[in-house]
Amino acid sequence: MQQIQFVKNIQFTRLIKADGRLREFNFRKMRVLQETLFSIDVVDDRGNRIMFRMRKDDQHWTIIPQPLPQWITDQEKRMSEMIEEELA
Repeated sequence: MQQIQFVKNIQFTRLIKADGRLREFNFRKMRVLQETLFSIDVVDDRGNRIMFRMRKDDQHWTIIPQPLPQWITDQEKRMSEMIEEELA
């Protein structure tokens, strides 16, 4: 008899004050080649959606390096805390 395995889908949205404005950050947990990542997207001042990923390094979630606006990278620690709160 084949066993069915259920994987909990985790998606959540948080408001973070970045660059002087409240911005909506959307988080989605994903698995890529046995690694757990979070895909995050946020809209900039012109309405463009910026997408990036975070991975867990030691104790904290960090942004996978790519060119991003400073107002996003400045929030890395806060986003890491929010992911940990959601997973707890």
